[in-house]
Amino acid sequence: MTLHKILKYVSIVLGVIGLILLGRILAEDGDAIEASADLQNSLLAPIMYLSYFVLLVVLVLVAFFVIKGLFKGNIKNTLIAVGAFVAVIVIAYLVTDGTQMTLKDGDILSANAAHWVSAGLVTFYILAGIAILAMVISGVKKLTK
Repeated sequence: MTLHKILKYVSIVLGVIGLILLGRILAEDGDAIEASADLQNSLLAPIMYLSYFVLLVVLVLVAFFVIKGLFKGNIKNTLIAVGAFVAVIVIAYLVTDGTQMTLKDGDILSANAAHWVSAGLVTFYILAGIAILAMVISGVKKLTK
């Protein structure tokens, strides 16, 4: 049996289980679910655990196929791409600063955490800019042909 068939059957089984659990939730009154912690645990916890399981399976499969692809393909290009991504993160970290701040709920966000949040946002902006630039360049090349 091939991996594709196995995954197809597993996804069908997980889908049916999910539909059954969803049906149980939809059959109950929403106000009753909100009011009763026992009802929340009996109805919502199983579908949450199913979701966690599906997420775990997806992450394991993605990691497996990425590692498998690394050894099959050109590892040099992969390492260059990973290095470029790390370089963008380092640049974003170096151009940002962090200061301790008080959040709306009264908690304190440390300077280090604020620095990493700022670096994450700048990393996103840099990568989004690169993606937009790549799309524009691709569109211009198509127009010129």
